[in-house]
Amino acid sequence: MRETNVMNRRIIPPSELIINPDNSIYHIKLREEHVADNVIVVGDQGRVELISSFFDKIEVKIQSREFVTHVGEYKGKKITVMSTGIGTDNIDIAISELDAAVNIDLEKRQVKETKRKLNIIRIGTSGALQEDIPVDGYLLSEYGLGLDGLMHHYEFEHSDHEKKLLVAFNQQVTWNSNLPAPYIVEASESLFNRLKTDEMHTGITATASGFYGPQGRELRLKPINSWLNEELTAFSFNKNRITNFEMETSALFGLGKLLGHDCVTVCAIIANRIRKEYSKDYKKTIKELVEIVLDRL
Repeated sequence: MRETNVMNRRIIPPSELIINPDNSIYHIKLREEHVADNVIVVGDQGRVELISSFFDKIEVKIQSREFVTHVGEYKGKKITVMSTGIGTDNIDIAISELDAAVNIDLEKRQVKETKRKLNIIRIGTSGALQEDIPVDGYLLSEYGLGLDGLMHHYEFEHSDHEKKLLVAFNQQVTWNSNLPAPYIVEASESLFNRLKTDEMHTGITATASGFYGPQGRELRLKPINSWLNEELTAFSFNKNRITNFEMETSALFGLGKLLGHDCVTVCAIIANRIRKEYSKDYKKTIKELVEIVLDRL
């Protein structure tokens, strides 16, 4: 990709682009050579070691805060796997800094003229919002439905199809006006098709800003939109339905789209919110899913 905007040749000041003494990017502590064209991101730090255990060799291990990174080879292909921690706020850091590591000259503090496009695959866990999606199944996200508000901080334009889905959502789902307006972002079509298997369910993944109230869970505090899950489950537009809840996908898809990277999410379904079921051994399901993703890459 070529970028002709003169503003992108500006010198980025130290307060905006923070670089470590070893010339790595601030939070994730990576340099360009640590970032493969294929990047797997996971929420759980422990899942990094699970994935890299399948590698033929591990070249680099780096840890900074919740960001744990292993770089290695799987069947001759270089892969970077990195934990992001939980939530779209962490995705904002992880994806912005992954892009900075490869598309900003950290010494000159300038955006590079020639950009690298990354394949970024999130492997996660999720709760199903449809009765027919079984616990311990897999779900490949075709869209991210952002209930978190992150993308409203960026100049972001929906595609025509995303706009139609969003209109349908606003018509069918009661949304509290005190909350950030929802947004919808499509996954990378090429990466979606590359990872899709017959056993995977697909659909719209709702991304929440929290695990309890924002996903309709009630412990001691009552959510203001206690009816939300019922309306999300009932949503339908042109055979599209909202299939599951998690906490990262909408930001991943949105930032990836703006930065020119191909992004997709595939989750192990470890709970079914409609049936009130939870997996008896979700780690086995995740391990099997990791093998499928690695082989598809």
